[in-house]
Amino acid sequence: VQLQASGGGLVQAGSSLRLSCATSGRSFSSYAAAWFRQAPGKEREFVGTISRNGINTFYAHSVKGRFTISRDNAKNTVYLQMNSLKPEDTAVYYCAAGQRVIQSAIRDPKAYDTWGQGTLVTVSS
Repeated sequence: VQLQASGGGLVQAGSSLRLSCATSGRSFSSYAAAWFRQAPGKEREFVGTISRNGINTFYAHSVKGRFTISRDNAKNTVYLQMNSLKPEDTAVYYCAAGQRVIQSAIRDPKAYDTWGQGTLVTVSS
């Protein structure tokens, strides 16, 4: 599959934003999906992941309760709903997908073999 992330932009602290990640592959339902982010000068950071069927999700502590990942396999799209945004959420956000992601490795970028190009989210204070 190929991934295309979109929806980034400049928002004020406290605002909401929804990112989308559209895929071109017809077997998207066989992939676990995840969002990562990378702020300037920092390493890529795990944000959250969603299982193939969309039932199970797992989030980084820093976004839990504010961000929600969902997917629509019929539309081959994964979403990241971001609420109560903070300036420290500023980063390039990447979607990723993997067919063989094991539970112990969900935070590891290496567990995902397909990546989108990233979309920039800037949160002003």
